[in-house]
Amino acid sequence: MKVLVPVKRVVDYNVKVRVKADQTGVETANVKMSMNPFDEIAVEEAMRLKEAGIATEVIAVSCGVAACGETLRTALAIGADRAILVETDADLQPLAVAKLLAAVCKKEGPGLVILGKQAIDDDANQTGQMLAALMGWPQATFASKVTIADGKAQVTREVDGGLETIKINLPAIVTTDLRLNEPRYVTLPNIMKAKKKPMENHKPADLGVDVAPRLKTLKVTEPPKRSAGIKVPDIKTLVDKLKNEAKVI
Repeated sequence: MKVLVPVKRVVDYNVKVRVKADQTGVETANVKMSMNPFDEIAVEEAMRLKEAGIATEVIAVSCGVAACGETLRTALAIGADRAILVETDADLQPLAVAKLLAAVCKKEGPGLVILGKQAIDDDANQTGQMLAALMGWPQATFASKVTIADGKAQVTREVDGGLETIKINLPAIVTTDLRLNEPRYVTLPNIMKAKKKPMENHKPADLGVDVAPRLKTLKVTEPPKRSAGIKVPDIKTLVDKLKNEAKVI
């Protein structure tokens, strides 16, 4: 069974995100970029399936600028067998990414697609669900445990009330949550091996997908800064300020 793992290049989670002066987006020039943490969990889960003898091949795929190839090399260093880069300079939105991934799925025929539940840059939490809809495949989101057997996936997923366990037919889409696993560290020998692994390069036009943005970002602003706290002399003053001055959120 092939396992397809989409990965996204995002601003590293340790970096303080800054808004551009013209408020058109966030600053990415000379900023450390890395693989989306939820996608890293997805790659790790795919590797565990391969090590268990369930997956025969793990394919990493990324959509975006040429630099996304670096993120794919990281996935290859973790253990993916090969990579596919859909290269474009367009501002890719979730629907466009889902359409590109759907085209790749039709070409590769994976039995399972595992991807992060969301990207930490836009927090959209849409691509996995849109991909499932486009492919007509069952989906299991926010997975904290995945078991594959007899052509089905049993997935324990996190919901507001606790945990929910569902069983879905393959092929299927699974999106990962934080508690699914702990990704392994990438070793230097594997980084060197990754350089020799194959990476295909495609354009959206090659896949017959229109990636023109359908949404327009009008403005990006930083959240307002919190004002400094104050000390009050007694409980009576505190109650008065809470009653008359504190903002209701």
